[in-house]
Amino acid sequence: MPGFTGRDMRSNLPPTSALGIARRAHWRSLGIPVEDLTLPKVAIVNTSSDLAACYAHLDDIVPVLKRELRELGVIPFEIRTIAPSDFVTSAGRAGRYILPSRDLIVDDIEAAVEGAKLDAMICLSSCDKTTPGHLMAAGRLDIPTVVIPCGYQHSGLAEGREADVEEVFLLASKAAVTGGPTADLEELADDAILGPGVCAGLATANSMHIIAETIGLAVAGSAPVRANGERMWDSVRRSAAALVNALQEDIRPRSIITAGSIRNAVRAMLAVGGSINTIKHLQAIAIEAHVEVDVWEEFRTLGRETPLLASVRPNGPALTEQFEDAGGAATVLRELLPLLDGDQLTVTGDTIAERAAAAPSADGEVIRSLDDPFGTDPAITVLRGTLAPGGAVAKRPVPDPGPRRFTGPARVFGNREEAIAGISSGRLREGDVAVIRGIGVQGAPGMGMTSAFIFALHARGLQHSVALVTDGQFSGLVNQGVTVGEVSPEAAAGGPLGKVRDDDPIEIDLARGTLDLLVDPAELAARAPFEPPEDRDTGGGLLDQYEELVQPLSCGAVLCARRDAGLCEREGDPALAAG
Repeated sequence: MPGFTGRDMRSNLPPTSALGIARRAHWRSLGIPVEDLTLPKVAIVNTSSDLAACYAHLDDIVPVLKRELRELGVIPFEIRTIAPSDFVTSAGRAGRYILPSRDLIVDDIEAAVEGAKLDAMICLSSCDKTTPGHLMAAGRLDIPTVVIPCGYQHSGLAEGREADVEEVFLLASKAAVTGGPTADLEELADDAILGPGVCAGLATANSMHIIAETIGLAVAGSAPVRANGERMWDSVRRSAAALVNALQEDIRPRSIITAGSIRNAVRAMLAVGGSINTIKHLQAIAIEAHVEVDVWEEFRTLGRETPLLASVRPNGPALTEQFEDAGGAATVLRELLPLLDGDQLTVTGDTIAERAAAAPSADGEVIRSLDDPFGTDPAITVLRGTLAPGGAVAKRPVPDPGPRRFTGPARVFGNREEAIAGISSGRLREGDVAVIRGIGVQGAPGMGMTSAFIFALHARGLQHSVALVTDGQFSGLVNQGVTVGEVSPEAAAGGPLGKVRDDDPIEIDLARGTLDLLVDPAELAARAPFEPPEDRDTGGGLLDQYEELVQPLSCGAVLCARRDAGLCEREGDPALAAG
């Protein structure tokens, strides 16, 4: 094994101390030679599970990565964390475990890596919440870290078949609302996923993989990649070398995760029309890395000056395979470079500008240049106003066939099921604004999903004639209709949304980026505050803990972290003060 020439490692406790001798006993029993005990010790964070296809190949990556790391002169230790899947582990309590699982991943990593005082970590990232969890943990622990985006699944659509998993999900949701035929759904589902990896579309998982590369904690050319494809295995090998270099050069995450690299990631998401969920995840990553940046405002400001350079499903016709083959994130960054902070450092020691110079140029079809974009209207729009002083978010296709401005009377619902029933009963009609409230990070708790309601509007042909405003969230797949989510402050935190009544006029202006409640402020102030329903099913465990600890979306819904950063105090939240 080659000698390691880096600095003294924190994992090397005094060899005859009580803990030092106990560690030796454990590690010698695992077959580690005596002469290797002082080498750097690296955590392989394997966020793996048998529950979903997203993770089915990660266990096969671990032995290859271990071999690469050993040959480079470090000692790898595999650790594991929770591994949530939006399509599988969202069945319980209306999907409210999904967002809290992100922070469980961060805490899992801290307990294992910091508890053992390991020297570095390399994270196998897969489904939606794993990549933000890994990036947040990197910022929190600030030890040399590399994130490996482990690729997307081979889908039925890529084989010329009728559906991928997202399409099956949409069809099933619509059939549940309309009572339409379901005979073909099982056959479509059997052909939808043809291999391991994350969902094939440019939803949250692939968006977060692109962010890992854009921020600089993943190697160049690693996102998106086919799971188990040649590019994935190449990035695995290069990631091992990058981690050892980061150890030798003492390149740490907080030198990489900066206000500049966060802004670069915002630009990248706007340029590819990424998932709206990346906003809260980027804010959480910034908070954990001690970076003071208002990600919501960055999306709001940069959205007006960042053109759309790729149009990938669900935003457009291109498959993710075509996007990867056209150069993926690396090529997008090359074309975006005039708008980026090119001096930002990456884990390999080069800058974003140096990486961009080595990437292939745009093909003009799947990925376009700044001079010939698919569109200039923002695909992700952050709105502010009297109904959302802390911000809210909408996603639209480019070009956008629907209305950019919508004004109508509120119809207030306490959950998505009530709102769906409101369509069938006739309570919700064309021209109305459906308000689903009390399902934010505190109110749900854990943040309720409203995608099923949006699909119900589509099924009834109401997606352009009924708007949605909610403090809950919706899938990264959703980009049709006037749908505004993640309203902040949420109703349960005292936000204006909690005081909306039926027939209150609401104005949504996507062009101006405003969301306003057209009610006299004095009248609004006199209304009783919002009271969460007493019959919420929280289970008395994790979700109750989450409700007590979670901070507002304005600080990424982190758990009581970095209160001194000025962005993360539930009491006296800047968003509340602005209102």
